[in-house]
Amino acid sequence: MKVSIIGAGNVGATAAMKIAAENFVNEVVLLDIKEGVAEGKTMDIMQSLMMTDSNTIVIGTTGDYSKTANSDVIVITSGVPRKPGMTREELVGVNSKVMTMVLDGATKYSPDAIFVVVSNPMDTMTMMTVNYLGNENWRKVIGMGGMLDSARFEYNIRMKLYAHYGFGKYDIGAKVIGGHGDTTMVPLVEKATVNGKPLTSFFTDEEIADIAEKTMKGGAILTKMLGTSAWEAPAQGICETVKMIVFDKNILVASSVYREEYDLCIGSLVKIGKDGINNVFIPVELSDETKNKYNASVEAVRNVNSAL
Repeated sequence: MKVSIIGAGNVGATAAMKIAAENFVNEVVLLDIKEGVAEGKTMDIMQSLMMTDSNTIVIGTTGDYSKTANSDVIVITSGVPRKPGMTREELVGVNSKVMTMVLDGATKYSPDAIFVVVSNPMDTMTMMTVNYLGNENWRKVIGMGGMLDSARFEYNIRMKLYAHYGFGKYDIGAKVIGGHGDTTMVPLVEKATVNGKPLTSFFTDEEIADIAEKTMKGGAILTKMLGTSAWEAPAQGICETVKMIVFDKNILVASSVYREEYDLCIGSLVKIGKDGINNVFIPVELSDETKNKYNASVEAVRNVNSAL
């Protein structure tokens, strides 16, 4: 099993390390356009692996897509990262050009690969990948945004529980659908649970609203603090997505996926396995308020896509 990661920045390099350390693929290739960066980071990763039981080989290369040949999964993290005050939508122009170069190189050597898209604006870059591969291949394109947003949702729930009740064992289930943007994501508040109970069993309406707001602004909050996008959680999301493919897990997660009825990619509840997206689940029992937010998110993503 071979995984190639295009883009050796914080997210890409950290994902390479996480995947390699878990020792479930044979080879990870890390590619970047900046001379020596991918090679240096993979050397550091390989040296760290010498202190573990991992047998995974990590290879770095500057722009040589032949090194990615016959990849089973290709992860795209390349592009300009979001800076403080910058919206994901502002990234469309520059990152769409980067995406075209990446897809040209990657598909030449790995035409049958499953693509995991992380580059922002993620829903739009995922749609661009579907368009490039052809809509009939939509199941092979996974936008890794909903998993990260869902983790942030669960984090905010966990920290609110800690503030109220201190340390404890909590089974938290929370998903975020809709666009991967500060104003477009839709936390599924009415479906979120703690130990099988709804959030209303633990928090006031005001506290639940605060959790949802912090979830939606999670990326912007971190960007303001760090001066760049986060990398540990996105990289873990990449690692978990790749594991779903490798081990054919077919568990329910949130990911951006092509929806024919909207003719765009947007965060949805899906199951991911060895062939990519296996099933898309339409939660028809959602409240009218949530459905309206989702429809508004669809139109917002459509507006961003128009810049392609």
